[in-house]
Formats: sequence, structure tokens, C-alpha cells
Amino acid sequence: MKLLVRNLNRSTTEQELKDLFQAFGAVQFCNLIIDQGSGVSKGFAFVEMPKAGEAKVAMKNLNYTTVGGNKIRVKKAEVKNV
Repeated sequence: MKLLVRNLNRSTTEQELKDLFQAFGAVQFCNLIIDQGSGVSKGFAFVEMPKAGEAKVAMKNLNYTTVGGNKIRVKKAEVKNV
């Protein structure tokens, strides 16, 4: 299950995010979105967890928790039709 993590502190690293989600299960990948011009985080990321049950527990437990001074939001990523 692919999750969207929003309102991240700009200094939060991909590894910190991965560690946060691994507390709830396996993380297939973690992709912190970086602004190409400045090289700084855009404040959101995608985390994919192979087991839907673990992803739902992570989403429930991490949504609206404070990470790096920011209250993050975690929800299931929408599939974008291009």
C-alpha cells in the first residue's frame, strides 16, 4: 500500500521517515520529494509498505503525530490518472 506523508519538516530525511514507518512493518520504499531547483525537501513523501494491514496500522498511529516539530498527516496515496 502506498502512503502519502504530508507536512514534513524540510529537514526530515528519507532515512528518518523510513525508520518511523519500519516500527510498524516492512517498508518497500520511501521517496522524499525534493525541489530540483533548491535541493530542499518539498515537505511531503511517499512510503510504500507491501502489507496493507501494516500500512493501515502505520497510517492510524502516525497520522497527526509530531515529527521534527511538525504535525504530519498520513493517508493512502491516490492513484493519479494522467
